[in-house]
Amino acid sequence: MTTAQPLDVEPTPLALLLLGREADPKSERGVECPGELPAPSDPDLVERARAAKEKLGDRVFVLGHHYQRDEVIEFADVTGDSFKLARDAAARPEAEYIVFCGVHFMAESADILTGDDQQVVLPDLAAGCSMADMATAEQVAECWDILTEAGVAQDTIPVSYMNSSADIKAFTGRHGGTICTSSNAERALRWAFEQRDPSAGKVLFLPDQHLGRNTAVRDLGMSLEDCVVYNPHKPNGGLTAEQLRDARMILWRGHCSVHGRFSLDSVQEVRERIPGVNVLVHPECKHEVVAAADYVGSTEYIIKTLEAAPAGSKWAIGTELNLVRRLANRFADQGKEIVFLDRTVCFCSTMNRIDLPHLVWALESLAAGKVVNRIQVDQETEHFAKLALERMLALP
Repeated sequence: MTTAQPLDVEPTPLALLLLGREADPKSERGVECPGELPAPSDPDLVERARAAKEKLGDRVFVLGHHYQRDEVIEFADVTGDSFKLARDAAARPEAEYIVFCGVHFMAESADILTGDDQQVVLPDLAAGCSMADMATAEQVAECWDILTEAGVAQDTIPVSYMNSSADIKAFTGRHGGTICTSSNAERALRWAFEQRDPSAGKVLFLPDQHLGRNTAVRDLGMSLEDCVVYNPHKPNGGLTAEQLRDARMILWRGHCSVHGRFSLDSVQEVRERIPGVNVLVHPECKHEVVAAADYVGSTEYIIKTLEAAPAGSKWAIGTELNLVRRLANRFADQGKEIVFLDRTVCFCSTMNRIDLPHLVWALESLAAGKVVNRIQVDQETEHFAKLALERMLALP
């Protein structure tokens, strides 16, 4: 029997960030846990989490994103998508601690919307979002300079997806733009175009190109030719001044690592494998996947559609696997067949960093009077990010 030899490779800075072994304050991915985590094999983890939560009582409010593991969702006071959870936190001013079981940008949004006397905790600082990391404040500022040089900045309104850092939300607020979710992206885009001359108005959509493209083409009736993709890693974003002037939608070159995996082949394969299947996908999927699907909508839309689906119906779902598996179990007794759209298993790797050991550590630390992993947005960033969020809340 031979012994496996170590690979002669050096981990890249990105790999170290993904593993949570390096710190980058400007990145959604973060650092090692500063405390001693309980062992995942500890048979008392569930009881420890329950005891710490009971000790804290109404002082703590635990939020669980739909993509979290079941072991974490079990201890959530509320579940939902990122914006719903941030609003739920803001509606609980009596909670001293908000423990956000999600990713970094979500905890930032909760800090922006909650009171100054409330403290937001992220159980693992390495729980970030690769999509949010695809647009940094420096890159977006450079993009705006390029739009200015091309003579189109004055005609452009930024619309940023909720899945973005506080810095990007603040940029959006400073430049008269709004935030959107996958549920209200159409309303946000219509509002943005109404702010400028209809014949010349443009939107800079950050950071998910697929949601921007799908909303513009499917809901607003634009053509694919109306959309251009700005690549921050190319000179001038890889676009000419003429292309910027002709475009209506300037899409940032970003995507979701989970939803971007689904392909047209995935849709065709599942239709052949499961006759009569309904294909239901998230609008962060590629345009060709969305175009081939039967239903398209946000996470909340996916859940409500399956709730209303007739018994015995068949569904292939294009979104994060934790949620799909949970829904399949929930509706199994109704005879609803629910499968993951792709044969390749794919969790959101950063979302899955929040596990029971991290949650126990965070709750026990709070119960002992020690605030760990606090997420705090500086006042100036918070001010302009909140402007953009308030514009979203005011959308008709």
